Amino acid sequence: MHRRRIATAAAIAVVSALTALTLFASPGTAHAAPDPQPEPPASVTVPGAMAPPAPSASLEAVRLRIEELYGQAASATDAYNLAEERTRKQSAELVTLAERMAAGEARIEELKNRAGAAARAQYRGGGLPPEAQLALTDDPQLFLDGLGRIRQGQKATTDLIGELTQAQADLAAYSKDAGLQWEKLEDNRVKREKARKEITEKIAEARKLEDKLQKEELERLLQLERQAQQQAQAQWLGSGILQEIDGRASEQGKKAIAFATAQIGKPYVWGAEGPASYDCSGLTQTAWAAAGRGIPRTSQEQWRLLPRIDIRDMRPGDLIIYHSDASHVGMYVGNGSIVHAPRPGRHVTLAGAGSMRILGVVRPDR
Repeated sequence: MHRRRIATAAAIAVVSALTALTLFASPGTAHAAPDPQPEPPASVTVPGAMAPPAPSASLEAVRLRIEELYGQAASATDAYNLAEERTRKQSAELVTLAERMAAGEARIEELKNRAGAAARAQYRGGGLPPEAQLALTDDPQLFLDGLGRIRQGQKATTDLIGELTQAQADLAAYSKDAGLQWEKLEDNRVKREKARKEITEKIAEARKLEDKLQKEELERLLQLERQAQQQAQAQWLGSGILQEIDGRASEQGKKAIAFATAQIGKPYVWGAEGPASYDCSGLTQTAWAAAGRGIPRTSQEQWRLLPRIDIRDMRPGDLIIYHSDASHVGMYVGNGSIVHAPRPGRHVTLAGAGSMRILGVVRPDR
């Protein structure tokens, strides 16, 4: 009798624990994650029974970690893109300086040849230029003419020396500038490679976490991601902000929107600027370039350099900058939505403008 009561109590405990876990992990029900996260209840192992599905709280922790890793990769991508852009500019400046140095060397060679020709002419004249020999004549008119030619020759010599000195100074300045640009180029190459390493490491770590999940868990993870975005969007819309956003897109803004939305479905690739793939700022920069307006390459530089506007004055075509480090950007297209390139493993898509933490708004064509 005593053994039967123990067995009955154990069976009830097993059924209760499994029922609680099943309800907790039900894929059709959204649960707000407690803060702080409580320890999951201890499970009871039944011989021969399958392990219960992972609780949504555990998947939420995984989701947040994956989101954090991709966020860190996005920040590193901005650093890479900035270093890449500066490397391109410095390479172009080095080419220009090299061309100027070559032209300066050719100019110096030409001036030296002219000086050499004058020296040879003077040597052939017994150490005196022809003008000086003519000045020794007894004819007063020829003397005056020769004196004038001497003065002209002196001026020409002075000008020649001045040109030669300036050409040599310019060449020295070009050489110094080239050295400084080379140092900057190498510094940015180091920064670029460091950022590349960080990007690949963060993405690899995030994918490693995703690879450990079962198919059902991946689906639930995606559902949790969507729920978090929808909740943030609903909260943003619930503030009444959309009623205050009624600006119409400019003509350039319409062109930028048309280009950006035409890229929907193309994959996110960090560092990409199209046409087959994009990262977030590569999409916005290329879209506005298609509209005839050049803007900075990275989301951080777009935030730093473009005119900022109040979110209540936002109009389609404006760029919304996200996260405290300005590591993400999307283009507002109206009706509370943006078009953006989200992250590795995703494609260019429409999303709620309030589905991420907004830092601010900038207007390329202000």
